[in-house]
Amino acid sequence: MTETTPVMSELTELFRDLFDEEALVLTGETTADQIDGWDSQMHVMLIVAAEQRFGVKFRTAELESLRNVGQFVQLIESKRSGS
Repeated sequence: MTETTPVMSELTELFRDLFDEEALVLTGETTADQIDGWDSQMHVMLIVAAEQRFGVKFRTAELESLRNVGQFVQLIESKRSGS
């Protein structure tokens, strides 16, 4: 996923706020291993913040299958569209 969608843009803002890193650039291929400080506690904070920002709720099984930011964006988009 190289295209910047509205969800990717909002998610980038959220990541920048949570990680306190204004220069942070997300791509669809970004993983937790590539971002300093993305540990299990920060992961929970990201999920909660994303649920609040996008007005969605995630199930544990959905989150466990995610491997990168692109898949997270797709999940958010599918929830927002009601699929």
